[in-house]
Amino acid sequence: MDAATAIELARAALVLTLTIAGPLLFGALITGVVIGLMQALTQVQEQTLTFVPKILVMGVVLLLSLPMMGSALGQFMALVSDHIVTGR
Repeated sequence: MDAATAIELARAALVLTLTIAGPLLFGALITGVVIGLMQALTQVQEQTLTFVPKILVMGVVLLLSLPMMGSALGQFMALVSDHIVTGR
C-alpha cells in the first residue's frame, strides 16, 4: 500500500465517521438549544431536564438514519475489500 492509498482510506474513514455521527450530533444540538432557550425563557434551571428529550430525539434520529448509516458502512467496506483484493 502506498501513501496515496493510505491517505485516501483515512480520508474516507473520516468522512464515514462524520456521516454516521453527524445526524445524531445535529439532533442533540438542536434539542439542546431549544431546551436551553425554553429554560432561559421560563427560568427553570433544572439540569436533568435536558437528558430525556435528547435521548428521545437521538433514538428517533437513529432509527430514521439507520438505513443511510448501513449503506455508508457497506460502501466503505466494499472500498476496503477492493483494496485488499487488488493488493494496493
